[in-house]
Amino acid sequence: MTIRLLLADDQALVRGALAALLDLEADLTVVAEVGRGDEVVAAAREHSPDVALLDVEMPGLDGIAAAAALRAEMPETRVLIVTTFGRPGFLRKALQAGASGFVVKDTPARQLADAVRRVHAGLRVVDPALAADSLVSGESPLTDRETDVLRAARNGAPVASIAAALFLSAGTVRNHLSSAIGKTGASTRAEAVRAAESNGWL
Repeated sequence: MTIRLLLADDQALVRGALAALLDLEADLTVVAEVGRGDEVVAAAREHSPDVALLDVEMPGLDGIAAAAALRAEMPETRVLIVTTFGRPGFLRKALQAGASGFVVKDTPARQLADAVRRVHAGLRVVDPALAADSLVSGESPLTDRETDVLRAARNGAPVASIAAALFLSAGTVRNHLSSAIGKTGASTRAEAVRAAESNGWL
């Protein structure tokens, strides 16, 4: 039996390389490729893939949100996240969104094909190093509001701009930033943003 695959990655070269590698396997065939997260569900409806391989960072909709949308719309299609961004927080979010697997893009081709087969068979496949990191890093210590404020602070926006964007007072924004800096063990808000991003909390 041939396993039908959908590939979603905004980098055409990466997507093409993945398709070429997976098509070499006798029991795997790529039936659809998309470059945006918001094209995943429509492509899946049209091509009925058995497994969707989704990148995390894509325009339109990120891979984790696309996984949730796909699971809600077509629960019979299993999801395998294949990403450069091997962050523990992303792993946790992906599994919560209904993904059956999470591997990084530098996984050898044979292992990736095996991961596809195992996910198709109903098993869960997680990169072992990432699973260990996820256990060590634990859940995000940030509140929803602290997360919002750090996201808004990513590009170095001043407190007044963040406050206006989030409909908060400048004092409240400063309090959230201060709390987030403390929780991430950072000494500046830029460090707090980097720490939160590296753990996949943003």
